[in-house]
Amino acid sequence: MAKVLVLYYSTYGHIEAMAEAVAQGAREAGADVAVKRVPETVPEEIAKAGHFKLDQTAPIATVDELKDYDAIIFGAPTRFGTVASQMRSFIDQTGGLWFTGALVGKVGSVFTSSATQHGGQESTILGFLPTLLHHGMVVVGLPYAFQGQMGVDEIKGGSPYGAATITDGDGSRMPSEVELAGARFQGKHVATLTGKLAA
Repeated sequence: MAKVLVLYYSTYGHIEAMAEAVAQGAREAGADVAVKRVPETVPEEIAKAGHFKLDQTAPIATVDELKDYDAIIFGAPTRFGTVASQMRSFIDQTGGLWFTGALVGKVGSVFTSSATQHGGQESTILGFLPTLLHHGMVVVGLPYAFQGQMGVDEIKGGSPYGAATITDGDGSRMPSEVELAGARFQGKHVATLTGKLAA
């Protein structure tokens, strides 16, 4: 059974919801799935003033435990066209894992969110992929086999690089059903491929 970690950072709950959908898809493929988050780096008083979602129940991950999984699916919102600093700070602490090659051959995948349709979903995922490649991970996206990312019948996030949701500028829009379906598909796709690699 493949061991999959869904590792996320969520400010307002959008990525948290996407992470649960990713985990659901991975479980449907028979994987042993853990959902964890990276630490918040914003001071608590600022987070409260900014109405951050501080009641998230997923446990905090440690850098060292990443080596214990066969696949890691990373989720974080877009900040100015790149991954949120909370996730970047966590990943920047993985030098020891890189030095020992602890993540070489493991599967890596990324999902994200942005306030607008053109707010940097693709640049965020594409900008994160070199980190996975530097670690020697096998990169998996969201193939067009997920037909939900096609068409212009509704506003929706997602691309072949990974699932995504659009939150609106005030964060009022939660992930739509098609965006959650894309997240589930990505989780299942990653877990399926991971199982094949592990075999």
